[in-house]
Amino acid sequence: MESSAGEPNSTATQPTALGTPPIGHPTTPPRQRRRGFFWRLSRGRSTPPAVDLVSAAKARKPLYRHPLLWIGVIVGSGVAAGAWGLWTLEQDLPDAREVFTFVREGTLTIKADDGSVLQQLGPATRDNLAIAAIPPPLIQAFIASEDRRFYDHNGVDYLGIARAIAANIQAHELVEGGSTITQQLARIVFLNQERTAWRKVREALLAQKIEREIDKPKILEYYLNLVYLGSGAYGVADAAWVYFSKTVDQLTLPEAALIAGLAPAPSDYSPLVNPDLALRRRNVVLSRMQEAGFITPETAAIATASPLGLKPSLPRRLHTEAPYFTSYILKQLPKLVAPDVLELGGLTVETTLNPKWQRAAEQAVQQAITVDGPAEGFSQAALVAIDPRNGEIKAMVGGNDFGKSQFNRVTQAQRQPGSTFKTFVYTTAIAAGFSPYQTYLDAPYVIDGYEPQNYSRGYYGWLPLRDALAQSINIVAVKLLLDVGFDPVVKLTHAMGIQSKLNSTYSLALGASEVNLLELTSAYGTLAAQGRYSPAFGILRVRDRYGKILYTTNLQPKQVLDKDSAAIMTWMLQGVVDNGTGRAAQLGRAVAGKTGTSEEARDLWFVGYIPQLVAGVWLGNDNNQPTWGYSGTAAYTWHVFMNKLVQGMPVEPFPKLPQIEGRKGTIKVKPVQPSRIYNPYTAPDENRYYNQDYSGGAATPSTPAATGASESGSTSGSPPPG
Repeated sequence: MESSAGEPNSTATQPTALGTPPIGHPTTPPRQRRRGFFWRLSRGRSTPPAVDLVSAAKARKPLYRHPLLWIGVIVGSGVAAGAWGLWTLEQDLPDAREVFTFVREGTLTIKADDGSVLQQLGPATRDNLAIAAIPPPLIQAFIASEDRRFYDHNGVDYLGIARAIAANIQAHELVEGGSTITQQLARIVFLNQERTAWRKVREALLAQKIEREIDKPKILEYYLNLVYLGSGAYGVADAAWVYFSKTVDQLTLPEAALIAGLAPAPSDYSPLVNPDLALRRRNVVLSRMQEAGFITPETAAIATASPLGLKPSLPRRLHTEAPYFTSYILKQLPKLVAPDVLELGGLTVETTLNPKWQRAAEQAVQQAITVDGPAEGFSQAALVAIDPRNGEIKAMVGGNDFGKSQFNRVTQAQRQPGSTFKTFVYTTAIAAGFSPYQTYLDAPYVIDGYEPQNYSRGYYGWLPLRDALAQSINIVAVKLLLDVGFDPVVKLTHAMGIQSKLNSTYSLALGASEVNLLELTSAYGTLAAQGRYSPAFGILRVRDRYGKILYTTNLQPKQVLDKDSAAIMTWMLQGVVDNGTGRAAQLGRAVAGKTGTSEEARDLWFVGYIPQLVAGVWLGNDNNQPTWGYSGTAAYTWHVFMNKLVQGMPVEPFPKLPQIEGRKGTIKVKPVQPSRIYNPYTAPDENRYYNQDYSGGAATPSTPAATGASESGSTSGSPPPG
């Protein structure tokens, strides 16, 4: 059959050597088939040859049966999964800036208020240095030994890894590592020492993140301060001290090389354990420094020939600064932080202690014991200072030798406060509306068989309360206690800061109930703070190993005494220092305070304050043996301490004395009703209470209920000056 163009039908069947082809299979010779369409087009034919689509489809393989397709799918999926995994892993990486606050697990660091370290327990870096304080030869030794291309890579040194592999293969042992200094820092701060591929991946990613967020000098600084170098030395400063008893700026080149050589295996290379191996390792570092161009061959030869020259010392700060204070902090810490957190460690405790004031306190205590102690028969002393505005403990000395006795006489010793307790009796009376000019008779006095005696064994007759307090008259204090009552005194004293049990006995007025120095000083601080009580504390904040705050102090002052009563009491206590038993505490500025002596002078006390600081001093013997000293010695010890502190400290005035006349009390009295009062030298009519107005009018009998006093006292006097 012919087509309309007169050409043979392109689909005509042509016999071949292989027999008749399938239907629809093109029979045009291969050369003609390849050019068929264009050949036909050149002859005016554009119609393509007919194709049997069914046969062609059968001839082709399905797409899913192509191996290359599945290889591509598998490879692509693997790449995508790997990329997603790395992206996910990077999202979970910690903040690189945690390097700046890192503290190792198992450690505890206690800091003063200026950031200086008071005590470190566990594997802690005890002496941190800025990079500028580390001598160049020591830095170069570490770079040559640990990371020659430190300034050229981005955290991972692929050339270094290849070089390390080649060196290890050649030596048939592990002689060189491939981790950069940045990777080592990442391992120290964020990871552990497990040898797994997963850890190496995280280490590499962390190192690159650190390099992106922290500059090279800082990376080097933190690495050199944190790397463990054996024998309890963490960081180069500790190592310089532990191995050579030197600071880093005193190290020689061979010594710097030895320290740098310790990093890969500090226990094995320790010169205190394996001196021969340490010497060989040091010389390897010197050789690498020469190869890196840091030192000349001549310098390397001289350094290599030098001996180790060890001079070992114990790590610094094994002995704490302010040990009585830090022992107090360690006892307070479990009350603020969970047990599992304490067990994990890595904590930094920021405290309230002022190091300068602490040194002044220690010197004052030592002076009292060595100069006054032998002459007055006491062998121990204690001192504590508190900021009354917030309760922060600024200095604490619990004894003269923590090494011999860890007993803290500030917080643990319960002693009779003597006449220092009178302040709380008088404060209660003033808060109840009593006038500081109200007079009481100082004369022999027996109440229910109890007969108080003055320290001087003499009597002064009628005295206004302010003078009775200044001269520390015992009999007046007991009479005043009866007039205001046990319950009001105990309640207010507890509110002001005394936490110990107070017994409702007549001798309470003279300090028969035992208290400790910390609570006594804190309670006086309530007066210094114009009636606001702030509990004494030493811990400001607790941070974990990454700097996260676990605890922060949030104690709020509480107004427990009205301001007018606090101001009047401060004015009365100024009289103690200006003209009374506390004259030895004078500073040339306004000071308020009170002396105290327990029975047979077993305890000598002084607690005093200025607006910015309250401090308490105790002198005595641990075995409660009597002294032959005076409370004035305690006042002078207070003066020695405070006189150093106030140099350059602004003079702040105490509050002005409020209006005395017409004052009303803020608390109610509950007078004690004794079974029997015996006044052998008092006329019967003197047991009555008289009230005299300040205008000079005649005295008229009055009942205790009307005047706020009892039959044991009387009022007279003149208006307050000024």
